[in-house]
Amino acid sequence: MDAINELFGVAGKNVLVTGGSRGIGRAITEAFVKAGARVTLCSRDLESCAMLAEELKQFGDCTALACNIAKDDDRKRFAAELSQHFKSLNVMINNAGALWAAPIAEYPESGWDKVFDLNVKGTFFLVKELLPLLEAGGSAADPARIINIGSIDAFHIPGHETYAYSSSKAALHQLTRHLAAQLAPRHITANVIAPGMFPSKMLAGTLERKGLESMVAPIPLKRLTADADMAGAAIYLASKAGSYVTGAVLPVDGGYATTL
Repeated sequence: MDAINELFGVAGKNVLVTGGSRGIGRAITEAFVKAGARVTLCSRDLESCAMLAEELKQFGDCTALACNIAKDDDRKRFAAELSQHFKSLNVMINNAGALWAAPIAEYPESGWDKVFDLNVKGTFFLVKELLPLLEAGGSAADPARIINIGSIDAFHIPGHETYAYSSSKAALHQLTRHLAAQLAPRHITANVIAPGMFPSKMLAGTLERKGLESMVAPIPLKRLTADADMAGAAIYLASKAGSYVTGAVLPVDGGYATTL
């Protein structure tokens, strides 16, 4: 057990999860809190974040803050507020994201901008704002970690007309590799977890329309992505076991986009 804790333990790490109140973000937040990390979660909806933080306090250290990642003034305010909670940041998990689907003839520029402003631009500039905390949280033996939540839609073509989403996630994957190269000398790694079909709010309408059996039929492992799949991948990348991994994209999709 000591060997497992030494390799995969995250106890005592300062962790930020954006978009942490529901779906993938909630699963990751809960896992890190229960593993002994000090977790701050944020989203635009402070009420839902605060409710989850209160629920998780029985298991460990969890704080809720509000931040609209897509807004520059909010990112700056949030960075200043976070620095009051943490003097260093060991793990930054960028999960906040948006999706917009519409036929190409009707696809609005406002929808495109909303998706890119949050999924790519907001992520980059939040990293910029929190760079001093990340540098303070990393060392040669135990780098600080940036973990971006991408998507398998970045390397296969989805059936839906989600042009901005798939493009933004491809951009996020490339941005992550660029960050990995530039930030390595500062003892910061950057990696992507690319989930497959996760039963989130984004997928709810498709699940209701098509049904679970139809949805999992093309997945080699015949199930949707589960909470434990995402949480386990994040803990691996955040732990000593993942300390020498940077610039990687880790698909967690049951083989859906990676074996067909």
